[in-house]
Amino acid sequence: MSVDPRRLAVFDLDGTLTRSDTLLPYIGRFLARRPARLLRLLRILPPALCRYALGRADRGDLKAALIAGALGGSTGAQIEAHTARFVPRLLRSGLFAAARDTLAGHAARGDVLALMSASPDLYVPAIARALGFTEVDCTRLRWDDGRLTGALASPNCRGLEKARRLQGLRQRYPGLSVAAYGNSASDLAHLRLADRGVLVNGAGRARRLAAQLGVHCEAWR
Repeated sequence: MSVDPRRLAVFDLDGTLTRSDTLLPYIGRFLARRPARLLRLLRILPPALCRYALGRADRGDLKAALIAGALGGSTGAQIEAHTARFVPRLLRSGLFAAARDTLAGHAARGDVLALMSASPDLYVPAIARALGFTEVDCTRLRWDDGRLTGALASPNCRGLEKARRLQGLRQRYPGLSVAAYGNSASDLAHLRLADRGVLVNGAGRARRLAAQLGVHCEAWR
């Protein structure tokens, strides 16, 4: 009996594997234990929102301001402890059943599993380890003398940047076909490069663009 060749299976995180965004709940639960940090956040975030609204900042700048305001100055031990509480809770109830099934199917085939997310390296690698991913690529953050600054240490892993990183994965795994899963219009930049790109639970505009690009659409629950 012939055996299907292995693939490189690339999954987005927020809205693809998970039912919703992960960064805001991560920050919200951190602040719930440290409400005094809300004042710092309220000083830093509104100016960044204004710059974003005026086109003077991008999503990466806004993400950096949010993280700096809410988490900036935290030690590695504080972040690790929070991540250790957050990730198991997320995995218990925050994933689509269809996402788990699809991931398990690729694992059973012996495919190389890669998690690629715009979310930060505060918790994405921990999620990847828990779910059995071989590769993980996400937005990296800066630390200064053991404390988180909130500034980005890499480009925001979104849109064209995610497409660039997918090309890097292809180079590390030559000869493997690529199946890629994402949920937003910005994910189409890398889904269109895959041998089989799948848009999961996409909005109307994203589905229309996906049809034009030859990207499949699926509903995951």
